[in-house]
Amino acid sequence: MARITLEDLAHTYFDPAEGDVEWAVRRLDLEWADGGAFALLGPSGCGKTTLLNIMSGLLRPTRGRILFDDRDVTGLSPEARNIAQVFQFPVVYDTMSVYDNIAFPLRNRGMAEAEIAPRVAEIAELTELTPMLRQRAAGLTADGKQKISLARGLVRPDVNLVMFDEPLTVIDPHLKWVLRSKLRELHQRVRTTMIYVTHDQTEALTFADQVVVMNAGEVVQIGTPVELFEQPQHTFVGHFIGSPGMNVLPAKIENGTALFGGQPVEVANPVAAAEGVVELGIRPEFVRFAPTGIPATVTNVADAGRYRIIDTESRGHSIKLLVDEGEPIPSGAVNLGFAPGQTRLYRDGWLIGGAGR
Repeated sequence: MARITLEDLAHTYFDPAEGDVEWAVRRLDLEWADGGAFALLGPSGCGKTTLLNIMSGLLRPTRGRILFDDRDVTGLSPEARNIAQVFQFPVVYDTMSVYDNIAFPLRNRGMAEAEIAPRVAEIAELTELTPMLRQRAAGLTADGKQKISLARGLVRPDVNLVMFDEPLTVIDPHLKWVLRSKLRELHQRVRTTMIYVTHDQTEALTFADQVVVMNAGEVVQIGTPVELFEQPQHTFVGHFIGSPGMNVLPAKIENGTALFGGQPVEVANPVAAAEGVVELGIRPEFVRFAPTGIPATVTNVADAGRYRIIDTESRGHSIKLLVDEGEPIPSGAVNLGFAPGQTRLYRDGWLIGGAGR
């Protein structure tokens, strides 16, 4: 295991000497604690895979350093970094048995067979592969093959870091839940530093103790699942995490008061004395029907099982709210109330008074 530090890191696939180039990863400083469970979350093209390849040693960053327990590994190969990686599509040797697939990384490093057997048995038990150890891998289902990949990533006792690159993409929804739960259980038992890369918020939030959210090559927030949901530091985090995502509405600050459509709105973060155009963010969970408040019109009702998603329109802007199953829903003209403690102001996407800006 190791503490992973990214120091003043940035990367571009172009020549930075050419001037205004596009950066795949913008400047960042980041630390992954020894033995932690982390997720790197963001949409396709946001820089997740580039950052993963930099940490693994497949790519050398344009700027900055990578440290493993204060040891500079920036110029070292993936083998010298002593890491394991589980890919989106399982890499399995079909002609080998399940046992031989799991044992392969240990044999490749010259470990004695007497040491290999108990280690393979231990990891096979953890990944529920023991009954099929003598089977050929070719006959296994997709989830069985991905379990082999997981086991091979975990079998090395001296590994510094295990990285998962969207490992459940090819798995059907039910088995995704099973494997995700198993992976979380495995981390709690082996306590190896793990980084899980995904565009799926459910996978990230259910696996990781801490999530790093990226957008357009930039880290926009680092936090626990609860922090990301309750205190998004950027409107992108509010949009990307949650289903449905956070309502983001145009607002103004006048005389120290936030206004939406000319109507005062109480907010959680201080508006200071600055005047001007801002954005107001409020999650659907914290919007309610009220006797008085922001006038709106109900435009659609969608049943999501335990609750219903209500679409309303106010002053040309969409506002969503959630209503528990069985709760009456008014039709036509309504008034909406925003929970003051969960209503925040943003400027240029960033939370006013927040850590990001």
